[in-house]
Amino acid sequence: MILNCIAVDDEPLALKLVSAFIEQTPFLKLVGRYSSAVEALRGLHEPGAHIDVLFLDIQMSDLNGLELARTLDRGSSGARTPRIIFTTAYNQFALDGYKVDALDYLVKPFEYDEFLRAALKAKAYYELTRAATPVVVPVPAAPEPPAEDYLYLKVEYQLVRVPFQDILYIEGLKDYVKVYRRSETRPLLSLSSLKLLEERLPARQFMRVHRSYIVGLNHISAVTRGTVHIGEVTIPVSDGYRESFDQFFSRWK
Repeated sequence: MILNCIAVDDEPLALKLVSAFIEQTPFLKLVGRYSSAVEALRGLHEPGAHIDVLFLDIQMSDLNGLELARTLDRGSSGARTPRIIFTTAYNQFALDGYKVDALDYLVKPFEYDEFLRAALKAKAYYELTRAATPVVVPVPAAPEPPAEDYLYLKVEYQLVRVPFQDILYIEGLKDYVKVYRRSETRPLLSLSSLKLLEERLPARQFMRVHRSYIVGLNHISAVTRGTVHIGEVTIPVSDGYRESFDQFFSRWK
């Protein structure tokens, strides 16, 4: 699923940063960037415009982001209104943002991992919307696109594509994770949380066995009641994950 996006900000550097974040995110497509809310409003009403997500600053000189959001809501007339993710330096507008049904609220300055978290919310929203749309006329089902079998990790100043099947295990280190791969001896160090990766990894291939570890199930070479072995590496199973691990362990008996 690709989401069409526009960025609106009257600060050139902020507009450039948000646009760059959009362009480096695989499931987002930047179709417009505007330095004023009035220009953005015209772009949204152009014939054939189809915008899914609007990354919108609040404090702007001509028309502020909240006013633009209210204008879109009033003028929707049943048509699909783009979901809004506010990008602002002022956290006091958060309540107003939720009143206009904003999808998320990013406070400047924000890093790419925060931006990605908001973008994934938009992706999940449209996936749920698509799944809930009733089929009115029976038509031959289109083939489903293949499920993603990889994830992107932010490593230093680039995004690295990592196939699921290459991941042996992941170790959490406070604000970072170490991803150990079958194809490389040196792990990848990425600014992310273990919880975020747990949500993005398929449960059929990965299991969290410890507050600091996620293991690739296809790479487990041996198990005991309290440990998992991946090659020569021994990973402990903590009490908080014992029940789900015991269910998995029962298959080995």
